[in-house]
Amino acid sequence: MNQVIVIAGPTATGKTALSVRLAKELGGEVISADSVQIYKKLNIGSAKPTKEEMQGIPHHMMDFLEPGANFCVADFCALAKEKIDEIHARGKLPIITGGTGLYISSLVQNISFAEEKTENTVRERLYRELSEIGEEAMHQRLSEIDPEAAEKIHPNNTKRVIRAIEIYETTGMTMTQQNEASKSTPSPYAFILIALSCERELLYERINLRVDKMEEAGLFSEVKELLASGVSKDAQSMQGIGYKEAVSYVVGDITKEESIEQIKQNSRRYAKRQLTWFKREPYRWFDCLSDTLHEDVKTYIGENL
Repeated sequence: MNQVIVIAGPTATGKTALSVRLAKELGGEVISADSVQIYKKLNIGSAKPTKEEMQGIPHHMMDFLEPGANFCVADFCALAKEKIDEIHARGKLPIITGGTGLYISSLVQNISFAEEKTENTVRERLYRELSEIGEEAMHQRLSEIDPEAAEKIHPNNTKRVIRAIEIYETTGMTMTQQNEASKSTPSPYAFILIALSCERELLYERINLRVDKMEEAGLFSEVKELLASGVSKDAQSMQGIGYKEAVSYVVGDITKEESIEQIKQNSRRYAKRQLTWFKREPYRWFDCLSDTLHEDVKTYIGENL
């Protein structure tokens, strides 16, 4: 069975640096599992690695979509499988690296995303109802239909809320039921699951420092250029943490100081959600601040390859 390494965990834990070092030593190539790094021109706020940081290691599924494009978990899984197979065909080891839990879990669990034929009128009606009753009420409706899905989907993520209700109304099955049914087919890959973290307060300090460095590197200028080039502030790419708050400053809704503080706060909250998400899966956890991190991870991989 084809082996695939996964390096996951919350933001600011050094996943990219570890994956590059492992790829150099194990003959690997990196596949990004980051929902913002997929976009071109979104470099600073997504913490996209530079060419120097990549150290010559091929990185896939990064910097390939225009900022105005949409991308979903089904797209990720389909493309990731293509890249995994291509890397294996070259005799290399795929290393999936990132913090977007939905992407990684859906791939590891081999969830199928068969496209249902949906009448546009259903979706249009649901969006009309959303505008009439609001996010909370629509999320409550999902809770009544599919409580497990509602628990995983934030009320503000209206696109996924609508999609989950739409699936139920058009197929008679909940999203949870479809996902469970799709897991009956085993994955063709053998995943080695590794996650990085550290003590909570230290993690939050790393996140705050990272945001300060993004601001110094020109995050707000990057966002101004994106908006000036025609990218809508409502585009999917602009909803990522770091970009949404920066947009609020650029359009004059908040001050720069408020924007920076919001980015830090939302990044810390996201890290907490990432920890909760990944702890539901059988990851082997490592302290990202350990002096022996690399050696410990490499030993673990060697025992499981």
